Amino acid sequence: MPVLTFRTWVLGISASFVINLTITFFGLRKNPIIMSTTLTQILMLPVGRIMASTLSAWEVKIPWIGFSFSLNPGPFNIKEHVLADTLSDGGGYPYSLNIVTLKKVFFKQKINMIPSFMMVISTQLLGYGLAGLFNKLLVQSPYMWWPPTLSTVSMFRALHETEKVKLKGKSSKFQLLIMAGISSFAYYIIPNFFFPSLTALSVVCWIWKRSITAQQIGSGLHGLGLGSFAFDWNSISGFLGSPMSLPLFTIMNTMAGFVLILYIIVPISYWSNLFESKRFPIFSSDVFDYDGQSYNMSRILNPITNQLDVEAYNNYSRLYQSITYVLKSRFGFAAVVATLTHVALFYGRSLWQQFIHAYKNEEGDVHNHLMRKYKTIPLWWYYVMVAISIVLGFVVCEGFGNEFQLPFWGFLLACALVLIFLPALGVIYAISGNRADTHIVEELIISYLYPGRPFANMTFNSYAVMSRSNAFSLLSQLKVGHYMKIPPRSMFIAQIAGTLIGTLICFFFNWWLISSINNICHPEKLPKGSPWTCPGERVRYTNTINWGIIGPQHLYYPYGLYSSIYYFFLIGLIMPTII
Repeated sequence: MPVLTFRTWVLGISASFVINLTITFFGLRKNPIIMSTTLTQILMLPVGRIMASTLSAWEVKIPWIGFSFSLNPGPFNIKEHVLADTLSDGGGYPYSLNIVTLKKVFFKQKINMIPSFMMVISTQLLGYGLAGLFNKLLVQSPYMWWPPTLSTVSMFRALHETEKVKLKGKSSKFQLLIMAGISSFAYYIIPNFFFPSLTALSVVCWIWKRSITAQQIGSGLHGLGLGSFAFDWNSISGFLGSPMSLPLFTIMNTMAGFVLILYIIVPISYWSNLFESKRFPIFSSDVFDYDGQSYNMSRILNPITNQLDVEAYNNYSRLYQSITYVLKSRFGFAAVVATLTHVALFYGRSLWQQFIHAYKNEEGDVHNHLMRKYKTIPLWWYYVMVAISIVLGFVVCEGFGNEFQLPFWGFLLACALVLIFLPALGVIYAISGNRADTHIVEELIISYLYPGRPFANMTFNSYAVMSRSNAFSLLSQLKVGHYMKIPPRSMFIAQIAGTLIGTLICFFFNWWLISSINNICHPEKLPKGSPWTCPGERVRYTNTINWGIIGPQHLYYPYGLYSSIYYFFLIGLIMPTII
């Protein structure tokens, strides 16, 4: 089948514009919208078939290079559809754009567009280069089956394959898809537009209307949500994604942790006043001073060096967090260590054997057998991605007056951490569909090595987190191509091109928004009811305060209130060992 056709590029680039403009625009608003790729997958099908039935088969020749292509190479096929979807999605919204928004809006400092764009591009491309080192283990190995990709494959097959319904009254896959689409649309409209209260029915709050304790326990919006229930699908899928595309053990394990932490450990810790937690909300991502007021960063940050003024900090107040946020950090530490320990204990020997077999090309399942008909992606393609990222990273770190505070050794350390964590986290993702997160450890490392520098912390974290995320993005797309028998080189080209296009759109549109909307991200200064409150960026700002300015020395060990957090490294090590 023809793959990277004229139709593929037109559909993919057009969808990329719509998706990335929508995500960037609504991402800074009170109710962020994440545009599902499922929607674009469905809409591409009729457009692609219209193009196939109306476009001329005229062959376009490009002079001097001898390249030619047909505007209409035949019926719109499933492989064109998959590649157009890959182009439209790219690597997703660039996480590193938060640095631009925070520095320009929250810290109110001038920022240079050129190094900012170089930083965003390099964080996007670095992960693709590093992913190539684990392609055989995480993509070609039949034991790494990537659960979320199966729903994607099933979706495309339902849209394209002709299916005869053998039994009367039974539905084909396509008919089932259409019915589910109409039903889910109707289901979504009711709680989100006509009856928003259905998104959080808090029975405890109805019974004890004036009780603060009841609100803390029962509120589905500002409390623990115990006894609160919802008819909104977002409430069902919000904690893990769609329950229909994940194994049952993943859902049950996540739910068990949710109940244990939020319904048992948090209430016990709060009402026993652990860490003076009763001074602050039980559930909040903000930071507070001793009196329970929002922490005033201007009192402790040196405006010239953008570093912590230790004397001013000691004269003002320690930094305090809500008990939920404190425990989130602790179990985040435990989860990172537990992930590595779990993979080593449960899969270590078999993974090593699979690794050897994969690199000896001994994996003989049907998918690998069929995919050998295509040319593999040369390793030098990945090396070029890494080389470009390293050059851009060097310029970002050492040029332009050290705009982002991070020295070049910090960039190299971020690359090393990605290489260390990527295999273990990749295995967890490939067999369970659940992404374990190590960003809290990476923030801890750079905060101790290079304390009191908020922009260095954010930049280091972006290189580490975004590179790993994009590595997973490329590997999962290659697995889709593996199942769909699409040439790996075509998948790689579509992913890279989609990422570059999407990054350009997101960066310049985000720059325009934060430059043109007065008081954006500052709810106290915005007109009443204004949606430009930037909830995601405010959480990132809180993290930057904790790690980049105050730092673990003053927040944890040796001078902080929350130094017991380091015991959770030991908990993460022991628990998988016991099991």
